[in-house]
Amino acid sequence: MAPAPTFELGIACEVFGLDRTGLGLPGYRFGVCAGQIAPIASTSGFAVMPSHTLDFLAEADLILVLGAAPPLPAPPAALVEQLRQAVVRGATVASACTGAFVLAAAGLLDGRRATTHWMHAPLLAQLHPRVKVEADRLYIEDGPILTSAGSAAAIDLCLHLIRREHGAEIANRVARQMVVPAHRSGGQSQYVEMSVPECGHPDELAQTLQWAQQHLDQPITVETLAARAAMSPRTFARRFRQQMGTTPGFWLTRQRVMLAERLLERGDQTIAAISARCGLGSPDTLRRHFARARGTTPAQYRRAFQLTGREAVTPIRSDES
Repeated sequence: MAPAPTFELGIACEVFGLDRTGLGLPGYRFGVCAGQIAPIASTSGFAVMPSHTLDFLAEADLILVLGAAPPLPAPPAALVEQLRQAVVRGATVASACTGAFVLAAAGLLDGRRATTHWMHAPLLAQLHPRVKVEADRLYIEDGPILTSAGSAAAIDLCLHLIRREHGAEIANRVARQMVVPAHRSGGQSQYVEMSVPECGHPDELAQTLQWAQQHLDQPITVETLAARAAMSPRTFARRFRQQMGTTPGFWLTRQRVMLAERLLERGDQTIAAISARCGLGSPDTLRRHFARARGTTPAQYRRAFQLTGREAVTPIRSDES
């Protein structure tokens, strides 16, 4: 049996295994499963003791599969059957890092988009040609199956799962408890080793991006951001993509949608007022971007995730998202 990946296991335990119900956050019936309840070696040298056998998966609403450095042995038939049955009954099945190899071996990724650690993405595509491997993604959701990139991207995946089920405000509160970003923009190409680094100090854009988050209600162009960063627009756009893994325009739109999520959850402003506050102009523009990012309308999102009472009292700033 391959050793259990310590970091990814720790992420799952931190996000879903830690009891935060006393803080008004969701609670989960959490378990670490294996073929048998016996010590398993970890990648850090100590042993991990599972709390449940694979039978526990039969009632799980969410299954997070971990992996090890490939090539991996074929997953046990009992695990493959549990994963397939989970999908059939409507559960969510996700993988952290190289756990995607397990899902692919089980046939769950055939015809689906998936990602894994950028170093192992070519091997995943080679071994499983029916999988649409997208190496430059932190995580991918394709139907009931989700996959995430290397190591820390499991945090992004888990927070996305919480955001999907409980809304942006709850996900942001969990992220603040963990002292991690609630959402990272871009893909994992920004973390791939470059032979000749071309960008400057890693926080050279920080003040400019913070200013943008605080002024989302205003028109913001690449030229505006470049001027604040004391760069030419061309240099700024290049360094932005190097450091953020995406374009300034895509990042700005994502920040505006995230602010809209918070406003929809916390108050009863009209869709038009929220559109203006987020810098998206008209309600139609907000609906278009919101549908693309969340797969639903602003009104439906509000009905599903609007906070009540004390939860909705906390004041909101544009840079909270």
